Amino acid sequence: MEEPTRRIRAAHSDSTITVYQAYSREIGLPAARDGRFPPVWKRDRMTWIKPSFLWMMYRCGWGAKEGQETVLAVEISREGFDWALRNACLSSYAHGLHPDRATWQRQLKRAPARVQWDPERDLRLQPLPYRSLQLGLSGEAARRYADEWTVSIRDVTPLVHEIHGLVGSGDLDAAARLLPQERPYPVEDEVLAPLHG
Repeated sequence: MEEPTRRIRAAHSDSTITVYQAYSREIGLPAARDGRFPPVWKRDRMTWIKPSFLWMMYRCGWGAKEGQETVLAVEISREGFDWALRNACLSSYAHGLHPDRATWQRQLKRAPARVQWDPERDLRLQPLPYRSLQLGLSGEAARRYADEWTVSIRDVTPLVHEIHGLVGSGDLDAAARLLPQERPYPVEDEVLAPLHG
């Protein structure tokens, strides 16, 4: 089956969705240990969550980039994730979708969440011809993410290193078997349509 150009792909259950973030050990290790973000985690800054494991690997260089050495799988409530989508604005102006640039800028300024579509990646982190979601959370959304929506936080850095090692040795089949099982995330068309860009 051909992939649509834009789709949210994620590991999810009836009540939760798993998103990925990468942090320094100072933030990542206490977050995984305690199952919540530590006080040093800034609730007043925008934070980007990524449902795609391989897009996160591209962004953090398999956990090798400075300040991104600890990769976290953050399980959050679908109710919270859906709220963020309903209250999101596209991160860039889309002619034909927004009446004009000024209207989009006003929407972006007010929105507690923003959507960005980036090329999905394969195991070698090469771009694929379809896109995956990044969701930026700020203000109310960031606070609710940290304090209300988060169900669990796991340190998946060992898994990241194991998959990366298999990719490096050329065993892509074994690497693929270890990937989180991501499938299309159900979202109403009226929610996603204004975010397609």
